[in-house]
Amino acid sequence: MRDRRRLIAQLFLSFVKIGAFTFGGGYAMIPLIQREAVEKRGWLDAEEMPDLVALAESTPGPIAINAATFIGYRTAGLPGAACATLGVVLPSFLIILLLSKLLLTFADLRPVRYAFAGVRAGVLALILRALWIMFRQVPKKWFSCLVMAAAFVLTALLKLPAVPVIAGCALAGLVYSLIAARRQKR
Repeated sequence: MRDRRRLIAQLFLSFVKIGAFTFGGGYAMIPLIQREAVEKRGWLDAEEMPDLVALAESTPGPIAINAATFIGYRTAGLPGAACATLGVVLPSFLIILLLSKLLLTFADLRPVRYAFAGVRAGVLALILRALWIMFRQVPKKWFSCLVMAAAFVLTALLKLPAVPVIAGCALAGLVYSLIAARRQKR
């Protein structure tokens, strides 16, 4: 029982740390989640991280909250899910609560604008790193590359909403696996 409480406390504190020191939303948190959940704590295997991101991205809600909930549930059941989710949300909530009035007061100051420009550049670098890590871990098969390219064209160039594109990718993967299974039976 004591070990379970310690695990739940670790989940909470780990996700508080991730939530407190990441700017730019869920995608910027992915490298920190990977470092904490895979490399440091061993809550997930490296091969499971792309699946976690896909699952967290394809379910309703912010990706970091979904990832925290999944890791917490997998690691310590419902109490783990609740504590990991609260941990990742709490810092942002408190920071936004405290800074909202200050930001409105000082938003027009040049140093504040420059600081946020620097933060945006750093966030972009974190997102690109997460993309690179996931790309390296995904098997490079012609079908995966085709689906990835199609999803990019549909969302980035044709501006289609992400949800139907993700659903279409899932459907394409399902159809492909059914065809592959049928071919193996022959």
